[in-house]
Amino acid sequence: MRTSFTVEDANKTLPLVRRIVGDVVRDYWRWQEKVRDFEAAALNRTLDIPNEEADRLEREAQDLARDIQGYVEEIRQLGVQMKGLDTGLVDFPGEIDGRPVLLCWQLGEESVRYWHDEESGFAGRRPLPSYQES
Repeated sequence: MRTSFTVEDANKTLPLVRRIVGDVVRDYWRWQEKVRDFEAAALNRTLDIPNEEADRLEREAQDLARDIQGYVEEIRQLGVQMKGLDTGLVDFPGEIDGRPVLLCWQLGEESVRYWHDEESGFAGRRPLPSYQES
C-alpha cells in the first residue's frame, strides 16, 4: 500500500480509482433506494406478521452494503482515502513544498488538480500550483 503520492503518481492511478469509485457511487445510490424501499415495506412487519418483500429488500440492501465496503477496501489498499460515497470524492496523501497534504479528486474530474490540508477538508480545496491560472 502506498503512503504518499506525487500528482503524477495519483494521475497514473486514476484510471483504476475512477472505475472503483464509479462502482461505489452507483451502488451507494442503489443502496439508498433499497433502504428506503425496505423501510416502507417493513412498516407492517412484526414477529407475528412476516413480510417477504421486506426480508428480500433487507437482504439486497445488505448485499449492496457489502459490495460498497469491498470497493472502499480496494481504494484503501491502493493507499487512497474514500471521502464521499455519494459524490465519489477521494484523497491521495501527498506533499507540497515538503508538508503533508491531501491531493483531492472527485468523480467526473479529468485529473487530480486540487489539494487541501487535512484540517480544511473539501471546503479548503485549492488548485495545485501547476493548475493555477497565471
